[in-house]
Amino acid sequence: MARQTDVRPIVRLRSSAGTGYTYVTRKNRRNDPDRLVLRKYDPIVRRHLEFREAR
Repeated sequence: MARQTDVRPIVRLRSSAGTGYTYVTRKNRRNDPDRLVLRKYDPIVRRHLEFREAR
């Protein structure tokens, strides 16, 4: 069972376009202590956008 202070927590990435589309991934807290920002594909607007970590 995962602990709250797990080194690789599950994070939800939300689209910056406001479509509500999300990706679920894991991140390493030691390498990325800040909020994660990745450029991913949003099929609702049919283009690549920035997806930001939502908590």
